[in-house]
Amino acid sequence: MSGDEDDTEGAAGAGAAVVEVVEYTDPMCPWSWAAEPRLRTLLREAEGFCRHRRVFGVLFDEDEEPAPDPAAETAWYAGYVERITDHAGAPRAARLGWVAASSWPSSLAAAAAEAQGPLVAERVLRRLRESVFVLGEPADTPERVLAAVAGVPGLDESRLRAGLASTTVRERVCRDRAEARRPLPDVIGLRGDGPHPGAAKETEDGGHRYALPTVVFTGPGGRRVVPGWRSAHEYRAALAAVSPAPLPPADGVPTATDLLERYRSLTGPELAGAAGGLPAGARRVRTANGDVVLHPQEHSGPAVVAARRSPADG
Repeated sequence: MSGDEDDTEGAAGAGAAVVEVVEYTDPMCPWSWAAEPRLRTLLREAEGFCRHRRVFGVLFDEDEEPAPDPAAETAWYAGYVERITDHAGAPRAARLGWVAASSWPSSLAAAAAEAQGPLVAERVLRRLRESVFVLGEPADTPERVLAAVAGVPGLDESRLRAGLASTTVRERVCRDRAEARRPLPDVIGLRGDGPHPGAAKETEDGGHRYALPTVVFTGPGGRRVVPGWRSAHEYRAALAAVSPAPLPPADGVPTATDLLERYRSLTGPELAGAAGGLPAGARRVRTANGDVVLHPQEHSGPAVVAARRSPADG
């Protein structure tokens, strides 16, 4: 779907794509987790019409000082995540075990997975997010990353393991981190309504970083920046504004079965926009804020571990 120069599997339609969609994100970011259903919908509808590129902004850097009181930091951050997920209707873990020590391992894995095609990359990124927001145990070390993504359909795990240690992949994420810290003027000092209007964040060196998520649309019609927590309508309007022609009509309402086949895991907001019932054997995993539904053949990953630990799972 984005990024790697040697990724040819995701290039279908890229020659005809006239709009670039750049998504600034982080696997450990709660607002990016909340926005994922809306962005998934947009990118499905615009498939073959736009070229999507993810930029991993590194929310938790590896050189940050550890918190003097990790328990207090975790309690505060859990409350922060609770407010975001309550606002967005996104699932959250019943208990957050700790605050991610670093975004680097999960960002490296998500970037490395792109070389195995957009579908595998989507599934890997989802597993990494679920480690935080469903299981409550952030994949913030290489070992936790590999445990979280084990068994992802279509994933070559040995290739991903090599990517985690690859200089090429690390250089890619370094470039992503730097790019996220060169925000467009549109978002500096931005004011707006809501809990997350998307103003660029000040950094310790006096600079700025894009708020996550921020999506930049560029095409023949110019450029539109959609930062922070935004509606599906705002994303689609920005895409339409930069496109040279009317957007292709949405190809009907997807079924829950089709979405599960594609993504392997769905949240309540995603199911709300789907047609039909769940396939036989689909598994509901209860969280502190709604369910996550897994494909009948999903037998590994953070959500499966969470289901095994929950006596309320049914």
